[in-house]
Amino acid sequence: MAAEFTKDLCTPAFTVDVDTVKRNARVMLERFEKLGVQLRPHMKTHKTVECADIMTGGARRCIVVSTLAEASFYADHGYDDILYAYPLPFDKVERCGQLAERLALFHVLVDNSAALEELKKRPLKQGKSWHVWMKLDCDNGRAGIPYSEPRALQLAKDIAATAGVNLTGVYAHCGNTYSCQGEEQIKAVAQETTTLTLQFMEKLKAAGIEGVKSSIGSTPSCSQPVPDMAMLSEVHPGNYVFYDVQQSLIGSCSLTDVAVRVLTRVIGHYPHRNQLLVDCGWTALSHDGGGKLPTGYAVIEGHPELKLLAMTQEHGRIEAVSGKLDFSKYPIGSMLSLMPYHACATAMMHPVYYVHSHGKIVGTWTPTRGW
Repeated sequence: MAAEFTKDLCTPAFTVDVDTVKRNARVMLERFEKLGVQLRPHMKTHKTVECADIMTGGARRCIVVSTLAEASFYADHGYDDILYAYPLPFDKVERCGQLAERLALFHVLVDNSAALEELKKRPLKQGKSWHVWMKLDCDNGRAGIPYSEPRALQLAKDIAATAGVNLTGVYAHCGNTYSCQGEEQIKAVAQETTTLTLQFMEKLKAAGIEGVKSSIGSTPSCSQPVPDMAMLSEVHPGNYVFYDVQQSLIGSCSLTDVAVRVLTRVIGHYPHRNQLLVDCGWTALSHDGGGKLPTGYAVIEGHPELKLLAMTQEHGRIEAVSGKLDFSKYPIGSMLSLMPYHACATAMMHPVYYVHSHGKIVGTWTPTRGW
């Protein structure tokens, strides 16, 4: 028999507070509606249809994905206007072509001339053109062609001049906001990324390339936007729908905005080493928080005195932040609620999410997986 309340779930279990999810999604939608900027939410954090419906306000259009598995999954569920925001992998060009021919709008991301050559080799049928976004690196230091290099403008010109290819947009990820602490630092990075992107758009116009969209995004920058972001076409945050402890430390949100938990149960008392054992290891909770929190790999909700010290595959070791544990407070079989440091990585570990409202389970969400 299925559990009726989260307290009755078999553990470890990944739970989603649907009321918090809806609030987070509504706040982000309304924030950018006021700025007059299109929100193109990223699906990589949750990878479910139900959450996507909430993030898009039921429109089932204008989303970002990080894998072709996600793109196909959402296409199969009636979504369109899907941006595959990942440097075009040459082994996946044919799959991209099939999606581009199937959907009204399927976009790919390019940051090098070799990728453009691959698109030339695979012209689309039905008289369609490839919709291409050029990835610009505005000092984030991951994918993208550096904004200051002449080859950035040259690549944009080459894309725009290629038959069967449209330069649809310029895409920048301000992932360097993840090293920020507080609103002021976030806004400084958001401003820099916005300014550099808009300056590049002016270069395109000066080169006679018109009608190209601009998009930047990260959850921190979109949670603490600067006024100049109103001059962008789109933004593309994703984690905000769940948020996590990391985002609260950066300054994107408060802990009350974190919608997800990993529930775990105490499975052993070990007084000789002053530790509890729980049934949550690194297959159920991301290791990302290691060394970054006084409470170990997660925040143990309602128990600031506890620290998740270490995890093996299926076990977690909990000890006191200081002093001796009072084992009577944590009986074997009792449940603890872990707030993950990184929701995206933790969600990826679970085949099903238990969705609840005030502890009552209202449904389950099944994410897509793979690449």
